[in-house]
Amino acid sequence: MASDRSGPWRHAAEALVIPIAALAAAMVVFGLFMAALGQNPLEIYALIYQGAFASAFSWQNTLSRAAPLVLTALCVALPAQAGLMVIGGEGAVVLGGLVAAIVGHLLSGAAPTGVKAAMVLAGMAVGGIWIALAGALRQYRGVNETISSLLLTYVAVALFNHFVEGPLRDPTSLNKPSTAPIGDANMIGSLPGLDIHWGLVFGLVFCVAMHVLVRYTTYGFALRIVGGNPRAARLAGLPVARLVLTACALGGAAAGLAGAVEVAAVHGSANASLIAGYGYAGIVVAFIARQNPLAIVPVAVLVGGLSASGGMLQRRLDLPDATVLVLQGIAFMLILGSEALYGRLKPFRARAA
Repeated sequence: MASDRSGPWRHAAEALVIPIAALAAAMVVFGLFMAALGQNPLEIYALIYQGAFASAFSWQNTLSRAAPLVLTALCVALPAQAGLMVIGGEGAVVLGGLVAAIVGHLLSGAAPTGVKAAMVLAGMAVGGIWIALAGALRQYRGVNETISSLLLTYVAVALFNHFVEGPLRDPTSLNKPSTAPIGDANMIGSLPGLDIHWGLVFGLVFCVAMHVLVRYTTYGFALRIVGGNPRAARLAGLPVARLVLTACALGGAAAGLAGAVEVAAVHGSANASLIAGYGYAGIVVAFIARQNPLAIVPVAVLVGGLSASGGMLQRRLDLPDATVLVLQGIAFMLILGSEALYGRLKPFRARAA
């Protein structure tokens, strides 16, 4: 009863305890790895903090990188509520961005507000359809959604490269193939007084909305029943297929929105910069947050900070910019291992309460 009265933030905090401990252990392992390479782990930790959180500039860089991670993490977390492990958010991101760029260019003469709304909705629609396809393959053909969503990502990237480097290529883009620009008037600006685009706000709103949907609605209750025991859900008369497809579509819409915002707020067109691995980093964020929509927000900020610090490590210590990816990989492996520990400690917490 106490946990029910404490509100949603306590649930999010409890979900983070063991993953954060696993992340701390990953920092120790990463430090040992750096020490083996002749680097000072304490200096590396200090530079990571300096590059991610030590100044207003660092915070803005971190939050800008966290914005797409919030949305791509939802692409993993929402289908997981129905018991599916979808890892194809990267495909939804690139296709959502591509379609948003096409719509933005085609409607470039219309009112900017309408163009921006059309780009966002188009990106969400395409991303939702793409991830729902993986859910449909699981429900109607028995295809493992983890494999199908990953393969669909390769298909999406191939389609993206084909159109950007072929039929939709802007003739003026020489060294970096891209689609025609959407125009400055159709760009989504930054938050007032900050160098952070509105994608972060979209992600926060999406996370809160999905938390309310999953925790406090009949749909969310039914979805969690499907995730816990699909057979029992069918015996109870729940529309399992519809629930699964809806969860996948919502997750894909979040990832598609991330792609659309990257085009409309950062790049101004669809180009290779859109294939930045946001969908894969979102998997790490979702697992650390234990698929909790509210917990995704602080975790995305943390992972975004790690990503933002890569340049600092490169400049100061001449380490590869991808060094922080090693840290993310170690963290992901330890967090996966912590799932077993979470299951063992849960009964002890219940008895203690």
